[in-house]
Amino acid sequence: MEQRRLGRSGLTVSRLGLGTMTWGRDTDEHEAADQLASFLDAGGTLVDTSASYGDGESERVIGGLLDAKVDREELVLATKAGVSRRTGERVVDTSRRALLDALDASLRRLGTDHVDLWQVHAWSPDTGLDETLSAVDSAVSSGRTRYAGISNYSGWQTGRAVAWQQAWPGRAPLVSTQMEYSLLQRGIEREVVPAAEALGLGLLPWSPLGRGVLTGKYRSGIPADSRAASPQFAGFIDRFLDEPSRRIVDAVATAAEGLEVSPLEVALAWVRDAPSVTAPIVGARTAAQLRGSLDAESLTLPAEIRSALDDVSAPAGGYPDR
Repeated sequence: MEQRRLGRSGLTVSRLGLGTMTWGRDTDEHEAADQLASFLDAGGTLVDTSASYGDGESERVIGGLLDAKVDREELVLATKAGVSRRTGERVVDTSRRALLDALDASLRRLGTDHVDLWQVHAWSPDTGLDETLSAVDSAVSSGRTRYAGISNYSGWQTGRAVAWQQAWPGRAPLVSTQMEYSLLQRGIEREVVPAAEALGLGLLPWSPLGRGVLTGKYRSGIPADSRAASPQFAGFIDRFLDEPSRRIVDAVATAAEGLEVSPLEVALAWVRDAPSVTAPIVGARTAAQLRGSLDAESLTLPAEIRSALDDVSAPAGGYPDR
């Protein structure tokens, strides 16, 4: 698998990242081990998790695999902090105390003394940015992480955070941003992508398959075993089951048929090779599903197909971004 530099940093990662949100919940340790083996065999290095995934269970599963199945140095290990769930509610706390406590807990679950990339999972208006970023500085200076990034920050939030770190000598630079990005969700192209390009951040797209909709599995209805059929995830999927999304999915399916590949491969190749993208983060419940994503490594979309997909999925634009 091709390796890419993360933004302007010296860190190189595989151009596809392995997402682990379901590990320890929908994906057990044996299935996770099979996924990790397939990913490493394909030349993958970037493994992404979060303290909030399964209330830390994803990190525990990875920690067990590091002990028994894989050399820590083979991986570029990334995790996130700042988001948790309390009594079922999503809570964002980016205070210095919460972030550093979460990082220490992550390292214990992962069974390592450092991660390669530590990301602030979300912006919070309740904590001053200087306090949030002081936690980033502490994490880097103490060696608990080698690099730092942000996630789910808007364009102005991204610009402010990077500028703050650049304004003060000795502060840890931000090297990446992790955002939702797919043919069904191109909103970040308005401000976040230009900010990432100007500021030298690597872009790590999450949900590059449009929450699974771009695989085409919802074209003829909602499968009983799919996330859209689950009360827990139905709202997460429903927003991409409307008529505009259907037209985009149909275009992806048509392109896939012409190229004799799967719709998944077309959708993933489009994101992977978009400007500023370093590595889409792909999650899977099973190793078989992951292998479908790994098949996209050999696909480069012809220019005319990429242009057609750009046109059919173009986000609405206007003043002041256009």
